[in-house]
Amino acid sequence: MSQIEFAKSIYISNGYIAELECEHRRVNDRIAHLIALTFGVNEKWLKTGEGDMFFKTPDEKLQRMISLYNELPPKFQDYTMQQIEQLLKMSSE
Repeated sequence: MSQIEFAKSIYISNGYIAELECEHRRVNDRIAHLIALTFGVNEKWLKTGEGDMFFKTPDEKLQRMISLYNELPPKFQDYTMQQIEQLLKMSSE
């Protein structure tokens, strides 16, 4: 995956990624969270190096998604569902 593809996949600029690589910026919690969610990486491993790098099964990823979803207030749960529906619609076009 190229730097540009990676940046697009987590919705940040490739310039931001370049600044991270050159150590002009630090990876913040939001970026770490986006990487973890997008690529199925264990966020704890990403931040600390502890634990497994990736979730082992799709079920674990689904359980993580459910857990995160349940932490959201109801209005954000509704918004999340709308966004997922839009993504599915866009992916089938």
